[in-house]
Amino acid sequence: MKHLPKHLRPRWRYLAVGIEAWPDADLDRRSFQRSVWFAAQNLLGDAGSADADLSLLSFEFGDGEGEALVRARRGHAERARAALACIDEVNGDPVGVFVRGISGTVRGCEEKYLGRRRELSGERSVVFADAERAAVERDGLIDVRLDGAFAGATELDFE
Repeated sequence: MKHLPKHLRPRWRYLAVGIEAWPDADLDRRSFQRSVWFAAQNLLGDAGSADADLSLLSFEFGDGEGEALVRARRGHAERARAALACIDEVNGDPVGVFVRGISGTVRGCEEKYLGRRRELSGERSVVFADAERAAVERDGLIDVRLDGAFAGATELDFE
């Protein structure tokens, strides 16, 4: 089976969703997805929820706080936002659901609204243990390569 040409493929919008509940709430990916589908079906109807095609791409929840990434068809983002606002409980546990933002790409949505920033890394040469060694720098942390292993360091270790 051949792939559709790019201009015929469906276009998506990605909604970053924040979730708040009581610390003892028992939420999992499947139950949250089911709540999203039921909310969309109740608000938009069968045809409208099928057009919006809401699906959960990622889900994290723990200690009463969580976040999710929900995919919706382009043109249906506002309807998806309204459907998500209708969710008030998942598995009998009361929850608060709010949309942090909408993006056209998964990566942009994660970096901008879910706090999953891209790691910037670079290699450089440092003097460590009286020898010049290769190191990888990430967000102010430096991992120095030592005979097949790494040693963690910071800028203060080199001053």
